[in-house]
Amino acid sequence: MTSNNPNPGPEVAFKLAANAKETEGLSLGKIVWGRFVRHKAAMVSAVVLAVTIVVVLSSIGVGPIPGWWRWGPTDIDPTIVNGGRPTMAWDGLFPTFGEHPFGQDQIGRDVFARTMQGAQVSLLVMFLMGIIATAVGVAIGAFSGFYRGRTDFTLQRVTEVFIAIPTIVVTAVIGHKYGADNPALFGIVLGLLLWPGLARLVRAEYLSLREREFVDAARVAGASDRAVMFKHILPNAIGVVIVNATLLMATATILEAALSFLGFGIQPPNVSLGQLINEYQTSFSTRPWLFWWPGIFIIIFALTINLIGDGLRDAFDPRQRRVPKTREMNKKAVTKAETEVAQ
Repeated sequence: MTSNNPNPGPEVAFKLAANAKETEGLSLGKIVWGRFVRHKAAMVSAVVLAVTIVVVLSSIGVGPIPGWWRWGPTDIDPTIVNGGRPTMAWDGLFPTFGEHPFGQDQIGRDVFARTMQGAQVSLLVMFLMGIIATAVGVAIGAFSGFYRGRTDFTLQRVTEVFIAIPTIVVTAVIGHKYGADNPALFGIVLGLLLWPGLARLVRAEYLSLREREFVDAARVAGASDRAVMFKHILPNAIGVVIVNATLLMATATILEAALSFLGFGIQPPNVSLGQLINEYQTSFSTRPWLFWWPGIFIIIFALTINLIGDGLRDAFDPRQRRVPKTREMNKKAVTKAETEVAQ
């Protein structure tokens, strides 16, 4: 039978007091960072993603900046080493990379360099899409939720039109026509098509936050509508924005890889991870390692970004407060008692 006593028990009250003391005097940013750091999967994913991005950008270089890897994506080694198989191996606890760690394709090109180039293009598409979709979604959702009325009605009808647009068909047409010349255009088109979900979430946040006391205080102080929307309300809705932006970027990675694999995304001579799998699909039975590395990098990008998004969601959610375990409380009590005895 549930008790109707509004006062919590001593153990619950102690836990809540300990949690409040843990965050006492901390800013929202520090509280969110502390929760995110305690999310082990998100932290491991952040480290793996950061290391992967550094390797991808530094290995073959970016634009005129040279990289540290000796082979370029288009360089051909006339000597097929080890039958084209990967030369990377383990010597005890340390790996040895050899001449072509990811192997070679049929004409002697280094698969490591080509995979790095494909990963760079996939990262470009992913970040462009995330930035554009976030900017458009936040702007549409903010104006819609803040002004309501006719503005809300009009913007929601526009949102519904974009939801009805078949994203795969439009991006397939753009990729097939312009994918060989400008991969960045592919990411821009994805960003202009995938913002409606974020816009609706931001609108819901603004509809709730615009009724809060701090908004009335800002208006009394003479703040303009734009200042209220983007300087006062947006910081309080930033959790929803960041979490969904990361999930959109993971979606863009999978969508770009799928379209490129089908031949409707990034086109040669440009290279993406999905396009590499499409190019080497006839070698599946004879040179399966040509599939391994692009597929592994697709999984790394999609999985780590999703886990980072989960960690950010838990960090920004006020219901995800960390309550100390009984073992931790007992340990603190014993330490405090020992300190008092020593004094």
